[in-house]
Amino acid sequence: MTEPIRIRARLKGDVTEVMVLMPHPMETGLRVASTGIAAPAHFITDVQVWAGQRNVLSARLGIAVSRDPLLTFRFRGGTVGERIRVTWKDNRGEQRSDEALIG
Repeated sequence: MTEPIRIRARLKGDVTEVMVLMPHPMETGLRVASTGIAAPAHFITDVQVWAGQRNVLSARLGIAVSRDPLLTFRFRGGTVGERIRVTWKDNRGEQRSDEALIG
């Protein structure tokens, strides 16, 4: 996976709104190609989001999630300029981690 995770985090009052777009094929393993062979499963299983040293989101994903998952969530306690780090792992052992600052 070479495409970066796209992260947008904005502070609104005392709430930080975060949008995370994770480029990933999210193949279920159930789709049969025109050759008659099932495409191998390849999907994100775990997502972690950190604001500074604090974990603000832990998620388990599975085959029911569409290609290039988009997560949107809010949390309290963020500050402008604080670093948001998003990490995912998939069922093949691949992983990706990217960062952005709260604006």
